[in-house]
Amino acid sequence: MTSLPPGSDQGGSAERPVPLVCARCGAPAPAPHPATWTCSVEDGAARYFCAACSRDNLRAIEGRLDSNWW
Repeated sequence: MTSLPPGSDQGGSAERPVPLVCARCGAPAPAPHPATWTCSVEDGAARYFCAACSRDNLRAIEGRLDSNWW
């Protein structure tokens, strides 16, 4: 039988959500995170883009171009 390390899931404090900001323009996301934002995984890291940046770069996003190409 394997036991959990001390404090791993035994009433510890809940993690706070990480504030979400647009990777392109830096706009903060309102809480809760809106469904209109786009998530892109680039080089193994998730990058989030606000609705305005997503709209402005829709063709590049659909063409699967990394955001450094926009």
